Amino acid sequence: MRQYEQAGALTVTQSRDAIRQRIEAINDVECAGLGGALGRVLAEDIVAPMDVPAADNSAMDGYALPGKLLEIEAPLRLKIAANAFAGHAHSGLIGPGECIAITTGALLPQGCDTVVPQELALEVTSTHVTLPAHAVARGANRRLAGEDLQRGALVLSRGKILRPADIGLLASLGIAEVTVSRRLRVAFFSTGDELRSIGDALDPGCVYDSNRYTLHAMLTRLGCEVIDLGVVRDDPDALEATLRKACAEADAIVTSGGVSVGAADYTRQIMAKLGAVDFWKIAMRPGRPMAFGRIASEGKSAYLFGLPGNPVAVMVSFYMIARDALLHLAGAQNAPLPLISIPSRAPIRKLPGRTEFQRGFLVPDEEGRLTVSLTGPQGSGILRSMSEANCMVVLAHERGDVQAGEAVDVMLFDGLI
Repeated sequence: MRQYEQAGALTVTQSRDAIRQRIEAINDVECAGLGGALGRVLAEDIVAPMDVPAADNSAMDGYALPGKLLEIEAPLRLKIAANAFAGHAHSGLIGPGECIAITTGALLPQGCDTVVPQELALEVTSTHVTLPAHAVARGANRRLAGEDLQRGALVLSRGKILRPADIGLLASLGIAEVTVSRRLRVAFFSTGDELRSIGDALDPGCVYDSNRYTLHAMLTRLGCEVIDLGVVRDDPDALEATLRKACAEADAIVTSGGVSVGAADYTRQIMAKLGAVDFWKIAMRPGRPMAFGRIASEGKSAYLFGLPGNPVAVMVSFYMIARDALLHLAGAQNAPLPLISIPSRAPIRKLPGRTEFQRGFLVPDEEGRLTVSLTGPQGSGILRSMSEANCMVVLAHERGDVQAGEAVDVMLFDGLI
C-alpha cells in the first residue's frame, strides 16, 4: 500500500502534546455573576452547600398517602383531607383513611411516602378519591431529599467550561457568583502584501482578507478577548513592530500566513530574535506548516501560533491544534472534541501516513439512518466547503482508502448545549 511520507513531520497528536507540555495556564481569576458566567472557565471546585431537593417532595400531581394502604386486593376509597401545593407546605397530619391532594414539587406531608398520579384515580369527588389496588409501588413518585445533590458533594470541578445546565445547577444551590479565570487575551493578524481589508479597493492580484474575520469569529466563540491587529505587510520592520505590540497586550498571538517553506527568511529571523519559535511540518491535510513558540518584548511575553495562509487550513489548524492549546492556557479541563462513527455514503481516497480532515455533511439514507457525504472538492482554499459542511470527517493517520458504507469518524461542528 502506498503511504504519504514526509521526513521530520509530526503527527497531529505529537504536535498537540508538544504544545500542551510547553504551555502554562494563566492564574488570574475574577468573580462572575451567573448572568455573565456562561462559557467561562471555572477557577474553583464547587461543593454543594445544601441538599437538592432540600426535602422529600412529589414528582407528580396526584394523591399523597402511606404506601402500605395500597397493599390490599380491592379499590381504596380515601377522604381528601387537604391540599398541598408547591411552595406551600402542608403541616398537618393525616388520619386513618385519608390522603392529601398534592401538586408536583410540593413537600410530602408527614406520614406520606407515596404519590398516586391523579390520572390513575377511579373516581374523584370534592371530598373523596377512589384508587385501584396496587396502583403504584410503595415509595413511587417521591423525590428524595438530596436525590439530585447531597450537601458536601462535588458539584462542578475547577477547569470546567460553564454551560447552560451548569448555570442552572449553580442557581439551584443558591450560588449567585463564581470564581472564573479571566478571559484569555488573544491578538491576531494576517500577513501578506496581497491582502486587502473589506472596503479597500482590490488591486490586480489582491484578495480580501477572510482569515482575519474567521479567526475573530473562532476566538470569540472560544470565549477569548480578541485584539485585532489587522493586516501586516511582507516587511520585516512591520512584522517586528506588530509582534512587539501583541506581546504587550496579549497572552497569545495567532497569525495566518508566512509559515510555509517559501516564506521570506526574515519571518524566522524576527521570531527567533524575539524568542524561541519552532517551525513544524505536521502530517495533516489541510494545514501542514505551522509555527509555535513563545516570544517576548520589554518584559512581556506571549505564546505564538503561526497558522498557514489558506482559508480552510487556517480553520482546521485552529480547531485541531490551536484550540486545545488555548483552552489549556485558559485553565480549562482537557476535553477532546468527541468523534462519532458514521457510514460514508461514497468511497474516499486516502493515503496512510497523515491525518486528513475532510469537510462533510450528514444525510439520512433510504432507511433513515445517518450517513456522511463530502461537500465536494477538498482544496484548502475552498472556504465555501466549510460553510456548506456541518461536520468534519476525520481520517486517522494510519488509515487508507474508505469504501462506500464503511464507518468513518465524524466531528460535528455544532452542539446542542
